[in-house]
Amino acid sequence: MSESVALVVTPEAKGYDHGPQHPLRPDRVLLTWDLIRSYGLDRRDNVAEVPGRVATDDEISLVHTDEFIDATKRAGHGESGQWARFGYGPGDNPIFRNMHEAAAAVAGASIAGAERVVSNGTEHAFNAAGGLHHAMPDRASGFCVYDDPAIAIRWMLANGVERVAYVDVDVHHGDGPQAIFYDDPRVLTISIHESGRYLFPGTGFESERGRGDAEGTKVNVPLPPRTDDDDWLAAFRAVVPQRVRDFQPDVLVTQLGCDTHRTDPLAHLELTTRSYREAAAMLHELAHEAAGGRWLATGGGGYQWAKVVPRAWTIYFAEMAGAAEDLPDRVPDEWHAEASARAGADVPATLTDPPEEPEGHAWW
Repeated sequence: MSESVALVVTPEAKGYDHGPQHPLRPDRVLLTWDLIRSYGLDRRDNVAEVPGRVATDDEISLVHTDEFIDATKRAGHGESGQWARFGYGPGDNPIFRNMHEAAAAVAGASIAGAERVVSNGTEHAFNAAGGLHHAMPDRASGFCVYDDPAIAIRWMLANGVERVAYVDVDVHHGDGPQAIFYDDPRVLTISIHESGRYLFPGTGFESERGRGDAEGTKVNVPLPPRTDDDDWLAAFRAVVPQRVRDFQPDVLVTQLGCDTHRTDPLAHLELTTRSYREAAAMLHELAHEAAGGRWLATGGGGYQWAKVVPRAWTIYFAEMAGAAEDLPDRVPDEWHAEASARAGADVPATLTDPPEEPEGHAWW
């Protein structure tokens, strides 16, 4: 099914680091790349590991204001200022060194994936470092500095793509892309998430449908806490495939947050890796059926940085590469040892979740 797949790797993305006490750990991306390589997925004939790049200010300004970009640079270079009005400060979005440069590398990796899909004949591309879907045009939000999915979509629209379908499976509402394209009928956004009645960012209700000519192109599927695999998959099947098919996009863009997992410490859904396998297969089929095979995938949320995120995103990438059915369930021993050592505790040894949930929701 997959003729060519790009794994976008941007080592500079490890600088996107809010600090050791923050839940968004760069190790989750590094361990994902390591697990993909340990399985040999990067060496398949149809897979190319490609470098990301740093987004230019002009590319970032496709979505973000010049004032916000300037504030991000200055704050990350240690200057004093009224940074709280741009969303920076203690809590979700602490200022870190070279913040602009790291966020521009994440955004540039998503643009690099978009370039491969739109201009270079690659069918699918995956940027595990991306998916920062809460950032707004003039402020940071929810751990997110620059909204790389929205930037990549705007880049595609400026480079010959006429219609984009964006599907967000993160446990948190994909509020950034929805808000950024709320008036744009060229972009369909679908977000399936835990209801904003219970979880940040407090949006994503069925009544949020778009505005003007774009009314009906913004779709939300808010779910109650404790939603499990069966109910989540039923909701996905009921909404996502038909809406994407009806829209007939040129490109499918997905945000693959895995903070929906039953052990994630920041949310209340009850998914296992079974949902990621089945969602990956459905999205893959949908990319070929509705978008001519063109699929740009990004990472997203996920705060079990060692024991869940790398396994979840490797499942997705294996599906993109057409290798899901051949992939051994047991993770390679060397990767398992390294991930367990970094976490300071044993991580699951299989892609399939263990039958019983470990006690507690530790940050690993």
